[in-house]
Amino acid sequence: MAKARAILGAAFSIVSLLSQLFILWMNLGWRVRTARKAFEKELIKEGMSKEDAKRLSAHYKVLKDQIIGTVSRSFREL
Repeated sequence: MAKARAILGAAFSIVSLLSQLFILWMNLGWRVRTARKAFEKELIKEGMSKEDAKRLSAHYKVLKDQIIGTVSRSFREL
């Protein structure tokens, strides 16, 4: 009985951790998307062309991908 309880407790902890990581991933993606759009709007409002503003704001996505990659690698190394 104690083994089953320990296994269920560990499974619950893993599911809880994975769900929190998923929510964090979704939240980060949403916030990067809104930051990119706001950055592009400000650049366009200041007179920059739309293509250049999109090119500059693409760095937000690159940084997000690097953060996600770093976190993913740390989990793979465990």
